[in-house]
Order: sequence, then structure tokens, then C-alpha cells
Amino acid sequence: MELLSRRYAMQLICVVGAIGPVRYNEIEDTFGDASSSTLSSRLEDLAEAGYLSREQYAEIPPRVEYKLTEKGEQLCHRLEPLLEWVEEHEEQ
Repeated sequence: MELLSRRYAMQLICVVGAIGPVRYNEIEDTFGDASSSTLSSRLEDLAEAGYLSREQYAEIPPRVEYKLTEKGEQLCHRLEPLLEWVEEHEEQ
């Protein structure tokens, strides 16, 4: 719970789940107002906790992709209704 309560953690799980294997720039575009350091830190935390996998390709320029692990997919499935509810009630 401590990790999931950190800023953008739940949203990152759902964004990565919705887009599929995703590069950092695509994630950053989705979170327009979020700082790069916060997003990078959160992605690292989620990967360490086993919710995301991070694959780095030996290319120039370097390419890194994130995708949900099985544990992350289970969590995403449970978080989506919660985030939808939050969006509905933010407008009210």
C-alpha cells in the first residue's frame, strides 16, 4: 500500500497496462505535468516491486520499454474501476 499511495503509482500501472509495451517518452506524454524525476523514480519503484518489467535494448539511441508483469496485470485489473470512479467524482 505504501508504494501504491505514492504519486502516480496507480496511474502508471494503468497507463502501462493500457498501452502495452511502452517507452518512457510515451509515458511522459501521458503525464504532461509530472516531473521527469518523479516518473523515473516511480517506474523504478514499480519495477523493483515486481509490477513492471523493464527491458533495455542495446541500440543507439538507447531504447527502454516497460510492460506489466503478471502481478502488475492483476493489480491493473483491480485498479481500473477505482480510477474510473475517482474520475467520475472529480467532476462533481
